[in-house]
Amino acid sequence: MSKAIEILEAALKSAAANRPKAGGFPYLAETLRLAGVTRNQWTLPACQSLFLTNAGPVVIQGTPLAMGITDVPAFHRDALIAALRKDQAGESTFQEFLASSWRAGVVRYDVDFTARTVTYYGCHGEQYVEAYPSVEVL
Repeated sequence: MSKAIEILEAALKSAAANRPKAGGFPYLAETLRLAGVTRNQWTLPACQSLFLTNAGPVVIQGTPLAMGITDVPAFHRDALIAALRKDQAGESTFQEFLASSWRAGVVRYDVDFTARTVTYYGCHGEQYVEAYPSVEVL
């Protein structure tokens, strides 16, 4: 196992154990940033997550949201924002958030831990950028 994987796994485990149910993403993001993760790029519906870290890149392959040939949903900004707010309120699981984002037409998103932004992309170049607050990690 590489040092990058060890660092990422430890940060993810710490964040999962300590983050609040509502508003937990900024806590997760800050935990990852402090561990040396600079970016996280998600590809939907494959649920592939690429982490760019100071120790090297790491990929996590999650369970895909779709298999085979599938139509790509149209990008719906309002549906994406609704999915974000539901997740931020602690009213959905991460898998439910990913599925809702996909149904809202998100094909990928990019988390910039330095700028504290998440950019969501549709397949025709549509995008929605949301900043998240800085938090203190205990």
